[in-house]
Amino acid sequence: MPCCGVADFPINDAMRILAEEVRAYDEPIVTRQVREKRDPYKVLISTLISLRTKDEVTRAASERLYAMADNPHDMLRLTQEEIEKAIFPAGFFRNKAVNIIDISRRLVEEFAGKVPDDIDTLLSFKGVGRKTANLVLTLGFARAGICVDTHVHRITNRWGYVNTGSPDETEMRLREILPPQHWIPINDYLVTWGQNVCKPVSPWCSRCALSKICAAVGVKKSR
Repeated sequence: MPCCGVADFPINDAMRILAEEVRAYDEPIVTRQVREKRDPYKVLISTLISLRTKDEVTRAASERLYAMADNPHDMLRLTQEEIEKAIFPAGFFRNKAVNIIDISRRLVEEFAGKVPDDIDTLLSFKGVGRKTANLVLTLGFARAGICVDTHVHRITNRWGYVNTGSPDETEMRLREILPPQHWIPINDYLVTWGQNVCKPVSPWCSRCALSKICAAVGVKKSR
């Protein structure tokens, strides 16, 4: 397989190819839920629910919860038990319910019910990490940010585009080398690609449209 250093990897070609290829697959659930109406609060809450949770579970859990409350004021009218029941069986649903209440309370008490649009403030909320904060910025506010989850971390390292040890390190490196026009879409593209083709174990290299430019770093077995 080819080996591409960071300086050589054709990132513009990769993103152009992926823009076409991902149309054949379902887009990430958080993106789908905010496509019609940009709502930072829903991006924030759905992303929290999605952590360590399958897309289909996140979708159903979010819909159940928003049928009861879709803003921080109404969310505070629900009990923790009601939120837990709505988002079950999302992973760590009890902890997530506590965080949803805590976040909603802070939004009402400190931010007039509005989600802040800067990453440092978002990171101060309970349960919010860099992935969630960046997704709120990009999907909720259409502001520049690079959301790096396990898919983005894995695939960009597999390409040979970066050589990093954690998602946070990947985000910082991508901020240095990734062209600005790719900052927002890279998460959607690579989450979709990672769920369907470039899987963590035994990726589908035989049907990957990027196989000719991917270094396949760390891939020991593929299909």
